[in-house]
Amino acid sequence: MKINKKKFIYLISPNKITNSFYNDLKLILKTRKVSFFQLRLKSYSQSKKMIIGEKIKNICKKNKVKFIINDDPLLTLKLDADGCHLGQKDMNIRVAKKILGKKIIGITCHNSIILARKAIKAKADYIAFGAFNQSKTKKIKYVASVKILNKIKKFTKIPTVAIGGINAVNYKNLLLNNANFLAISGYIWKNKKYKPLEAIERLK
Repeated sequence: MKINKKKFIYLISPNKITNSFYNDLKLILKTRKVSFFQLRLKSYSQSKKMIIGEKIKNICKKNKVKFIINDDPLLTLKLDADGCHLGQKDMNIRVAKKILGKKIIGITCHNSIILARKAIKAKADYIAFGAFNQSKTKKIKYVASVKILNKIKKFTKIPTVAIGGINAVNYKNLLLNNANFLAISGYIWKNKKYKPLEAIERLK
């Protein structure tokens, strides 16, 4: 998987998709700062996710952004998305690989070198760590420090994704400490000060 230092953002969808979302997404992806977009909708039906997913896939394709589905290899296959992100309680990566073939599979490793080694052994395409900061998007069960990003890079070249409360104040420290991509959601979609495009433009 190629790493483009200028496209360091791994954008995660808001929890609810509003009418203004699609236009905001188009504007954001045109900044050429986003490598991945993950569809993460916990409270929507499969049929609704399909409709939303098709629209997002087309926007991602036009902007050369990889379209990732959260937690659901079967939906990934139905939408013909670029890949799937799996948590530790989701489908086993080996089973997911049989379903998805050569599509991208990323794994949440929390703050654990052991989980990271398992994911690397199972040939994950990227590994995600966090939370590095307090987050409003989801409850924090695991806290990670930049030490883990630096440790990981000593024994693997697999891309790393940092997650958790990332914003314009704290993002540079993660990039300087070996994070290849920054997973961002709340700072973009729930920002009370800036509109989504303005928020992303502050990440230079």
